[in-house]
Amino acid sequence: MAKKKVTKARKQTPLMAQYEELKSKYSDAILLFRVGDFYETFSTDAITASNVLGIVLTARNNGSSKVELAGFPHHSLDTYLPKLVQAGYRVAVCDQLEKPSKLKKLVKRGVTEVVTPGVTINDKILDHKSNNYLAAIHFGKKGQFGLALLDISTGEFVVSEGTSTYIDKLLQSFQPSEIIFAKTRQKDILKHFGDKFYQYGIDDWVYSADYSQEKLLQQFEVASMKGFGIEALELAQIAAGSILHYVATTENTNLKHITTIARIQPDRYVWLDKFTVRNLELVHSPHASGVPLVNILDQTVSPMGTRLLKRWIILPLKDKNAVTARHQVVRHFIDNSEIAELVETQIRQIGDLERLISKVPLGKINPREVKQLERALIALEPIKAALETADNKQLQSIGERLQLCGIIRERIGRELVAEPPVKMDKGGVMADGISEELDELRDIIKNSKQHLLNIQQQEASSTGIDNLKIGFNNVFGYYLEVTNKYKNKGLVPDHWVRKQTLTNAERYITDDLKKLEVKILGAEEKILALENRLFQDLVFALTEYISPVQMNAALIAQLDCLASFAKVAIMNNYCRPQMNDSLEIDVKEGRHPVIEKQLKLGEEYVPNDIYLDNNGQQIIMITGPNMSGKSALLRQTALICLMAQMGSFVPAREAKLGMIDKVFTRVGASDNISSGESTFMVEMNETASILNNISERSLILLDEIGRGTSTYDGISIAWSIAEFLHNNTIATPKTLFATHYHELNELADRFPRIKNFNVATKELNHKVIFLRKLQEGGSKHSFGIHVAKMAGMPRYVVERANEILGQLEQKSIDAGNLDEKVKKIAAPAMQLSFFDAAPDPVLTELKEQLEEVDLNRLTPIECMLKLDELKKLLD
Repeated sequence: MAKKKVTKARKQTPLMAQYEELKSKYSDAILLFRVGDFYETFSTDAITASNVLGIVLTARNNGSSKVELAGFPHHSLDTYLPKLVQAGYRVAVCDQLEKPSKLKKLVKRGVTEVVTPGVTINDKILDHKSNNYLAAIHFGKKGQFGLALLDISTGEFVVSEGTSTYIDKLLQSFQPSEIIFAKTRQKDILKHFGDKFYQYGIDDWVYSADYSQEKLLQQFEVASMKGFGIEALELAQIAAGSILHYVATTENTNLKHITTIARIQPDRYVWLDKFTVRNLELVHSPHASGVPLVNILDQTVSPMGTRLLKRWIILPLKDKNAVTARHQVVRHFIDNSEIAELVETQIRQIGDLERLISKVPLGKINPREVKQLERALIALEPIKAALETADNKQLQSIGERLQLCGIIRERIGRELVAEPPVKMDKGGVMADGISEELDELRDIIKNSKQHLLNIQQQEASSTGIDNLKIGFNNVFGYYLEVTNKYKNKGLVPDHWVRKQTLTNAERYITDDLKKLEVKILGAEEKILALENRLFQDLVFALTEYISPVQMNAALIAQLDCLASFAKVAIMNNYCRPQMNDSLEIDVKEGRHPVIEKQLKLGEEYVPNDIYLDNNGQQIIMITGPNMSGKSALLRQTALICLMAQMGSFVPAREAKLGMIDKVFTRVGASDNISSGESTFMVEMNETASILNNISERSLILLDEIGRGTSTYDGISIAWSIAEFLHNNTIATPKTLFATHYHELNELADRFPRIKNFNVATKELNHKVIFLRKLQEGGSKHSFGIHVAKMAGMPRYVVERANEILGQLEQKSIDAGNLDEKVKKIAAPAMQLSFFDAAPDPVLTELKEQLEEVDLNRLTPIECMLKLDELKKLLD
């Protein structure tokens, strides 16, 4: 019988055994393992860290095997941790939980923080101008979803429910850094929302109604969610509960700064689908050199204001009274520059109050930040006083609601030094006079020699030993030394304890000397411990002020945004829009807010009037050359309406605007290759979304519909869409329709609410001058060849294209290019009418092939090849 081969178990060092135990709990994260003065990574973590951080990869023996190793100094954590998180990794930070001791071979360690893209308050990772949302998605029945969004760095917590389209629109608007979901839904997440965001699956059992609601009730310390207005939103509650669970797993267990949860109410804000947010470039531009609208409107002076402004831009209001109230404040700031200047000056001193107070319950606030909190509260006082006496109800309301938090403000000023350090490790944080023990310890350090001298003088005086000395050694500390001269005189008191006998002296210790020794030797360590305790007491006291400080932050952010609107209006000569309940858009001398700021020196933006209403001029068909400004005109109309409903003034001489509830855009062309969608498919998806969601107060922008397919297909689709928007029984939405299909000018003759306009041009010496002025009537030319020339097309190609265009427009082609047979057939109908039909089979086939030709897309060579193909067909 064969003997079994005995394999020896691989030996493992105690340190690595400890590491493996912790790593097993955080297997999906890079574990930063504190060893002495370094954070170390091992095995695959070390390889990843080495590649991402550019640090040296080495190896060490772990018993009988080698393990990859990469590390960095512990004081460089703030440098390296952000790089790992920004590279898309979860990171678990493992610290030493006790001081190293000679008595213990292995220091106790534990994970103190798990940092993910959506769960961080690290200032080196966060963008102070943007929220950092963690999103949770829950799949319900019948195509419904629950969504929760939490910014742990500010405490903002919002939820909503809806279809995948609506949830995707919110994701595009709020741009979360991370999305969590049930693990088994990975494929469904990719199907509905793609892979645009960092994604992480968690256990399915977390997504249960009972568990999630319990987490919410515990967080807000309530009996039900009725007070938050989300009682009926079960899917949203489940998503919200899963977020709280997930955050707790990252060692963030104290979330007292999350004091409320709100519902995103679709009926409160203008509907902007994801296509419109992208196409209008509201907060992001898909182009490297593009400038989004937020860059023009953002003159805020605080991070809180900048973040709120972005939310206002993607969530314009539908309530006319709320919009008008914002306009009134902007007008007040414009008319009262002294208040606007005071508000701006004081807000600059406040800093990021929202994120500062959120660090309190998380235990991440440092002494310097607490001092900044005091300065922020002090800076509120002049603002409150000015607003309470302002001649504006909205400003008065803000002033009344600002809370100065005098008690805690004074306590911070009393207990912290004027300029505290960032870290506690070297002391010097707490002020003198707040703790007798601390004052005494500091006095000991500062005057230790004098205290020893005082004891020496007191004992010498009381005993009569004139040459009494005080010394120190490492064996028994401080001592009193008496020379043999006084040894037998009976002067040494009985309470002195002899510790050492020398040839010419005796050494003694006393209770007072021993007490002083203990104080001196342990003073520094005690000072650090005492300061830390006093500081934590102060931070704990701050937790009672989280809600009022958060309210202050929200109010200051609103002020900052409104003051920014006022400043932008003055800088750019904006007018106050007149908001009403009509179905009209009447803009005089409107301008594009972004383009006008990008013009070269000496150029002036050409303003244009736009008038739309549901009953008379519902659809405007805009024709004109490429690059003439059709797209800019469409976009500026939408931006003017949206800016008005954000609360901003608008770039126009005058604007009378009926409230809109939805804005849809179909502009530009982009492939979605990763999803197998062509330019034309993307175009049709966006257009379908528009036609399926129109309302009476919608504003629709259609730019070059049907361009991605053949000419006649494109014209057919564009014509049909215009008919639908005019004739459907659902709504008659206001529409701007830019097109290069001049055939669509015929629509105005057939439908009473469709009007033709064109962007004017002027031909001078065979050159086209773009006047960029909108005028009534349709255009008959696209000037595509002229644009090709401007783009630098070779001269021969441009000239040949002009020749071919001339022949086509004359409905004939030179006999040298076609034989007589083709000429006779083609000459009468080379420019085929959209509505003609040919009875002859040969002509029918020829007609069908010609209909598929898009001359605007063919090169001259391709044109000649096509003609050759047609000739062969006839032969």
